[in-house]
Amino acid sequence: MLRRDQAVTRAEAGCGLLVLLALMAGCRHSPDSLSPDEREALSKLAPPALPAPPSDSSNRWADNPPAARLGQLLFMDPLFSGALLEGDNDGGPHTLGVKGQTGKVSCAGCHVPSAGFLDNRSINGQISLASGWNLRRTLSLLDVGQEKLLMWDGRRDALYNQPFGPIENPTEMNSSRLFVAEQIAARYSGAYQEVFGPLPDLSRLPPLDASRTGCDRLPTNSGTPICHGIPGDGAEYDSLSAADQEAVTRVVVNMGKALGAYERLLSCGQGRFDRWVNGDGSALSQAEQRGAALFVGKAQCATCHSGPFLTDQKFHNVGLRPGTVAVAFIDIGDRGALIGLQQALADPLNVRSRFSDGDDGRLIAPSPRDDGAFRTPPLRCVGRRPSFMHTGQFTTLAEVVAFFDRGGSVGGYPGTNELSPLGLTDGERADLVAFLGTLEGPGPSAELLAPPVP
Repeated sequence: MLRRDQAVTRAEAGCGLLVLLALMAGCRHSPDSLSPDEREALSKLAPPALPAPPSDSSNRWADNPPAARLGQLLFMDPLFSGALLEGDNDGGPHTLGVKGQTGKVSCAGCHVPSAGFLDNRSINGQISLASGWNLRRTLSLLDVGQEKLLMWDGRRDALYNQPFGPIENPTEMNSSRLFVAEQIAARYSGAYQEVFGPLPDLSRLPPLDASRTGCDRLPTNSGTPICHGIPGDGAEYDSLSAADQEAVTRVVVNMGKALGAYERLLSCGQGRFDRWVNGDGSALSQAEQRGAALFVGKAQCATCHSGPFLTDQKFHNVGLRPGTVAVAFIDIGDRGALIGLQQALADPLNVRSRFSDGDDGRLIAPSPRDDGAFRTPPLRCVGRRPSFMHTGQFTTLAEVVAFFDRGGSVGGYPGTNELSPLGLTDGERADLVAFLGTLEGPGPSAELLAPPVP
């Protein structure tokens, strides 16, 4: 039997525990406890439901299910690619095969479906090794359907013309549009014609195989690549009549439109952050809540990482001095959108061309501010990325937050840095990193991660 003083002590302890629990519960605020400005800013990042991709006037098959199914098949197919050229292709786990092998590079080779459609395969998860080493980190394709100008530098203005880049690049698929068109005619004729109508007759054109498409060696800094035919513009293609060139290009454009229809289905989705903003006060930890307030407040992240997908889709110079990545590669003097936007304007396949189904005015001319500027990446599902920035030189979110906190680098890059130091404490930087981890969503449904079942 308890003495009176023991009973009082236990009662007081019980009351103290209740008070502590109440205080702990009070620390897990719902957004209602934030300032009106913080609540408004956060609500713009996490609406009750994420918007679907906007209509794509450049592609009338953008939301066509048979087109998306065909695009899914094409996305996973490596047999459109030529020979692997880089000697680092040694057949190891970070490669797609052995130098000289053909038919090894698919879209899914560098946009790995199980990894959120980014590259976690190449060494250190930084820049991609396909036929050769690429210049920039592979962007995730999650929520790419929300974007108008594509790539880090905006050099592509539509999902339908973006595949011409990897197809005709000796460091990526090392192929050509003629070979790709012939492969579609040979292996996808039925599915293609179900969506796009009759295929042109390509049987009279010079037949190519995978060993005779693209280049036979990598470009060097001192000269042009020696090729069996410069991809997409080589002897085989140049020898065709204007009508046949048009037909070949149209087939590959339609391939791009099918790929675009599939890619528009890929989304990160909503997660704990969205539940918290929309009323679930227990969805985030105290540190994560503090990080959310910092994101829209002192840290100024939402200035560029705005809207439901946490990107303004614009180009910014953040003063990034390139660092060594992968195999001692350093990308010096990359002028970013200043060149990329010029390339998009000059592209004969852009949304103003006859290959587009409509022009919504998305093309823009570069300005001096675009020198050394790169597109703001969306931040949903950012926590699963193995590296960050267009160079891939940071491998943790803590490094990224520290970089922005110090206001970027001092020199060593083109253009003018837009950043200023933020003056965050160690605890505030940690809270921001914690918050960024709450942006994880469920990702695309399982049936989108592999070739569709017949």
